[in-house]
Amino acid sequence: MKPKPIYVEIEVQDDVEKVWKYTQQPKLHEQWDLRFSSITYNDKLPGENMQTFTYSTKVMPGIQISGWGESQGTHEKASGEKTSALHFGTEQLLSPIAEGKGYWKYIPHEKGTTFLTQYDYDVRYGVLGKWVDRLFRPVMGWGTALSFDVLKRWIEAGESPKTQYRRFFAFYAICFLFAFVWFYQGLVPKVLTQHPLEISMLTQLSPLTAAQGATAVIWIGVAEILFACCWLVPKLQKPLLKLQVIIFPFLTLSAIIAAPAVAIAPFNVITLNVTLWILSIIGLLLHEQLPTAKSCKRKRGKAA
Repeated sequence: MKPKPIYVEIEVQDDVEKVWKYTQQPKLHEQWDLRFSSITYNDKLPGENMQTFTYSTKVMPGIQISGWGESQGTHEKASGEKTSALHFGTEQLLSPIAEGKGYWKYIPHEKGTTFLTQYDYDVRYGVLGKWVDRLFRPVMGWGTALSFDVLKRWIEAGESPKTQYRRFFAFYAICFLFAFVWFYQGLVPKVLTQHPLEISMLTQLSPLTAAQGATAVIWIGVAEILFACCWLVPKLQKPLLKLQVIIFPFLTLSAIIAAPAVAIAPFNVITLNVTLWILSIIGLLLHEQLPTAKSCKRKRGKAA
């Protein structure tokens, strides 16, 4: 079955001309659109209506995908509604996209502008490419929606895309750091090794014997691994940050009570937990103004 085209729609509280400007001028477009690192218009020949351009996308340091595009014309209705049709593609084999077509539509209304896009593309590598596209297409849709929300915030609030993306990636870097810390602390010193210090601290704070403490440490480690996995669920990240702001002082205090010597060890529980506590607070502050793909409609007629 042929996959559905990617559809993204967002409401922008500003007039059509401003939305048109921020999406049609290459130097503005490349700032908010996560899918492109640079966009360059080619010179038009005399009497030519079609606008050609080249684009590039940095996949990772040292790896870049370049392609071509054609703006096949713009159409404006008496109501002020505008449409821009696009044809795009790339010859680079690293890209799963071979060639595609789509359009941008700008619909004015009393409160601003409905800005939407729909596009589809052909993949390379046959059946293998179609299987890869089952993962790639949702990522493209998500990236488009996130970019639209960054554009909306830029136009409405004046906050630059660079600042928004810096906040976005800093927030998720913190979340992935917490996932790693909890996973490692659960797996290595508890599940795999049952470190003597872990057992000692637990038995000091409870009536458990050493043997019982060793078993309990394993189960605590499993719980911490599950807790680490929760950090990968976007809906849970803000509640988890709030939880950590509350529990880290108590975890630090209980560790010192159970084993006072840990407070003077190199890279000890105090320095670790205080660092993670402060990062939790920073994460909460970053989350308050985080751009999100959820601001967009992803299907026609569906709520955002």
